[in-house]
Order: sequence, then C-alpha cells, then structure tokens
Amino acid sequence: MTMHGPTSDLPILLENVGFSAGASHILHDVSLAIPSGGPTVVIGPNGSGKTTLLRILSGLLVATRGCIAWGTRDAVPERLAIVFQRPTMLRRSAAANLRYALRAAHIPRAAHAKRTAELLALVGLEAFGERPARRLSGGEQQRLALARALARDPTVLLLDEPTASLDPAATKSVEEVIRAVAARGIKVVMTTHDLGAARRLAADVVMLHRGRVLATGPSPVFFSTPPNADVATFLAGNLLL
Repeated sequence: MTMHGPTSDLPILLENVGFSAGASHILHDVSLAIPSGGPTVVIGPNGSGKTTLLRILSGLLVATRGCIAWGTRDAVPERLAIVFQRPTMLRRSAAANLRYALRAAHIPRAAHAKRTAELLALVGLEAFGERPARRLSGGEQQRLALARALARDPTVLLLDEPTASLDPAATKSVEEVIRAVAARGIKVVMTTHDLGAARRLAADVVMLHRGRVLATGPSPVFFSTPPNADVATFLAGNLLL
C-alpha cells in the first residue's frame, strides 16, 4: 500500500455552496476549508445535510450554487473514493470483490494477487478472502467496503456514517482501519451521528444544522470548549430545534 505525502488535492475549499431539490433547500451557503492531516469529521442532527455535503464532495451531486476548489484545481480529483453507510456487496467472494475493484481502477492484473492480499490484511480480513462477501457480518462488510475503496489508492476517502448500526466490537474494528488509513497519509472526511466516534477519530470537526455550518474547529478544543450555545446543547445530548 502507498504512503501518501502532501497532495495537490488539498485543502478542499467550499465557498457559499448550496444545494436545493425542488423547493427544498438542503444546504445553505456552506463555506469551509477542509485541511490536510488527520480525519475531518462532520457531525450534526439527522437531516442537517451531512450526507448531501459528502455526495457533493464526491461529485455524485452537483451544487446548485457556490464553488469548490480541490487544492489547485476545481474538479473532483480522480483519486477520490467514497464508502456509503450500507455498501453493496457483489455476489462473489471477498477477494473477488477486491479484484473487481482493482480492475475498475485499472491496476495491472499482475499486481492483483499481491494488492488483494495487502488490502485484506489492512482491514483484518485475511482469513476471509474466499468467503462469500454477502455472508460476512455487517462490520466485516464495512471493512471490505473500505478495502474496495482503497483499491484505487485514493488521496481522499469520504466515509458516510461508517459505523452506523454496528455493535461495539465491529465499530472498534472499523475505527482501527480508519486510523490506519489516515496514518498512511490519506485524507479522511467522514460523517457520523456518533459523538464518541467523532471524539476518538477527528483531528478537526465540522458541525452542520439545518444545512448550515454551525461551527468548525480542532477536535480537542471543539469538544472541551464548545464554540457556541447550540454546539454545547448538541454535545450535551439535547435536541436542537
């Protein structure tokens, strides 16, 4: 696996980004600077626009206003990958899922066996390569989805609620993979409703509420000294209206 150095795809700069679907305004004037370094974690109540923001960053949705710059360019980088909350497993073995991803990423066939073994080892599934992917547990499928995303050797990895609905043991395993990915120099941008996961993983935090940026900041300061009353309310486990 590649250890990434600084990438020209960072920082990600969003300026007055908005997204509307019909008469529904989902994101409003989002301006952000997502830096290089450790994971950026996006938090906020359900319906705050977290997933929409991630889909816009991935290029799956196009912002209806505003602009996004990726380092020195304004196009979504080729070496970007996204993992969804409920990834779809192909009807084949775990290893074959990875070989499919390697082919899609145009990795030379001669490298497939070695890369497949490396990816399975990275996510702790080296003993499950020949098991049908759809027979893996939820946590194992999520780790396999992470490995598939890493097959394209991304510089930026987007994760949408990667530990949602997982039990504590599976959550711990997925978080260990995320730490390993970040340690390799891959920029992770993830959404989560789990404040514990955000505290454990985030280098910096973005909080959305009703489609707007409520606050941003380095993780230790954000959680120890909430920047405003609404953030303090949310971090205390209370509802935001």
